[in-house]
Amino acid sequence: VQLQASGGGLVQPGGSLRLSCAASGGILSVYAMGWYRQAPGKQREFVASMDSVSATSYLDSVKGRFTISRDAAKNTAYLQMNSLLPEDTAVYHCNARLLPRGGYKYDDYWGPGTQVTVSS
Repeated sequence: VQLQASGGGLVQPGGSLRLSCAASGGILSVYAMGWYRQAPGKQREFVASMDSVSATSYLDSVKGRFTISRDAAKNTAYLQMNSLLPEDTAVYHCNARLLPRGGYKYDDYWGPGTQVTVSS
């Protein structure tokens, strides 16, 4: 199983970016997909997630600015980030809780991360 994220980059404050995360490999079922981020010198923090019934959860500081969505058929999650702030600067890691083929329980899988920099 592999998770591949894309869509990071440099954007000015107030700008937008859209991150994508695709899970591939031997996957039987995906329960939830989401995003975490880690800024320099800080611990990794939860940003957003969506489960198999499309229930969403967000970090308080991104509510109203970020929107998570999923394409279940493609095992892909998206994070639309609007009104970006300098404090959103971080490496964003995608996460999937899934059941791999041949597995017996759901486990967390992580992508390598994509850099988001918000700066003028």
